[in-house]
Amino acid sequence: MNIRKNDTVLVVAGKDRGKKGRVRFVYPKNERLLVEGVNFVKKHSRAKGAVRQAGIIEREAPIHSSNVMLLCSKCNKPVRVGSRFLADGRKVRFCQSCGEVVD
Repeated sequence: MNIRKNDTVLVVAGKDRGKKGRVRFVYPKNERLLVEGVNFVKKHSRAKGAVRQAGIIEREAPIHSSNVMLLCSKCNKPVRVGSRFLADGRKVRFCQSCGEVVD
């Protein structure tokens, strides 16, 4: 998966198409991401003493990584991400549109 924590992404498919957000968590085993302000679901919760109040809580749910694209900081567009090795041997991600190194 080419998207990592704290990347800014744009949702390109689904009910939240067009929204931008920052990646909070990455679940590589399931190929899912938790993005701030995207994919809110309603969860019905039971009261648990004085700790938690009962009711309907809205919270973010993970979204599949194929439904988002990385926003390049230089060209400010949703782009595909590639990887290459630098001269010093490090492997880095880069924007396939403008060639700018992402990490």
